[in-house]
Amino acid sequence: MGSSAVYQLSRRGLRVLGLEAFEPGHRLGSFHGESRVIRMAYYEHPSYVPLLRRAYELWTSLETESGDELLRITGGLMIGARESELVTGSRASVEMHGLAHEMLSADEVRYRYPALQPADEEVALWEPQAGYLRPERCLDAFVRLAQAETHYREPVRRWSDHQVETDAGHYLADTVVFTCGARHSRLLGHSTPPVTPERIPLFWLQPSAPELFEHLPVYLWETDGPDFFYGFPHVEWPGVKVARHHSRDVCDPDTVDRSTNAHDEALLRGLIERRVPALNGPVVSSLVCMYEDSPDEHFIIDRVDDNALYAAGFSGHGFKFASVIGEILADLVTTGRATPDADFLKADRFR
Repeated sequence: MGSSAVYQLSRRGLRVLGLEAFEPGHRLGSFHGESRVIRMAYYEHPSYVPLLRRAYELWTSLETESGDELLRITGGLMIGARESELVTGSRASVEMHGLAHEMLSADEVRYRYPALQPADEEVALWEPQAGYLRPERCLDAFVRLAQAETHYREPVRRWSDHQVETDAGHYLADTVVFTCGARHSRLLGHSTPPVTPERIPLFWLQPSAPELFEHLPVYLWETDGPDFFYGFPHVEWPGVKVARHHSRDVCDPDTVDRSTNAHDEALLRGLIERRVPALNGPVVSSLVCMYEDSPDEHFIIDRVDDNALYAAGFSGHGFKFASVIGEILADLVTTGRATPDADFLKADRFR
């Protein structure tokens, strides 16, 4: 979100300084790991769909400007019981916004995509516009194309009014924009709603039939519990990526265990062994990232005061919106107003 804001603010002709706590391309936040799902049939809430329309436009524009492939459309499946939150929420969004989609029975899913083996009572919503983003490439494009000064390995220690302080010195600015991810509440304290860091293991497994995963759509799957997992076709890294959505493992972002363990693996295998059996092979590699959960798991974009803005609480479903979040923050800085489509994300809903 910060890289996108730097890019958008610099395009408006402002003098911009971007401060990053860690080195370029680090794996200490929420954006690493080769791929991030993008989808329009948004089960979380239909109000996100207008922002998604704009996000797709901006990703396409950034892709053209950068000359790099950032977004690949694969189609997407939202799989679960007919009355599950995932299926009913996705249907609400597509019906409210007139999005192209198709409802598939379990037999139809198994026939079209043999890697996926839903139970007879499960259904899937097929969305042709879904796909995945390449997060490392996206961030590189934002920073490379921004006409801005960027400082790495320089965390903000304190701030007040128009001033931020780092170990290297003090900086003055007309406006400060905070996009601190899982470290949001540590820096901003009680001046905003709380943001809770959550440890999320990611796995790349060796499939027994690799050909089944070459042209697979992205998929989200709600199981009994409810529990979610999500997966991708083979992208580029060895193995095929699959992960649980939410672990409820609250963590400290600076001391979080960044190695996956047998318990992490067992929880994932318990979800996929019957549903994606061809992917239940050896672990090729694994990583740990973090979610930054808001109290209601919806984003928070608002002001700290007249001179400071923040975007936080992306709760494991925010990366696809990075292109439009940067635009919203830049609009708020330059005009004091952003698209009304983002009004539902203001912090006053918690009061």
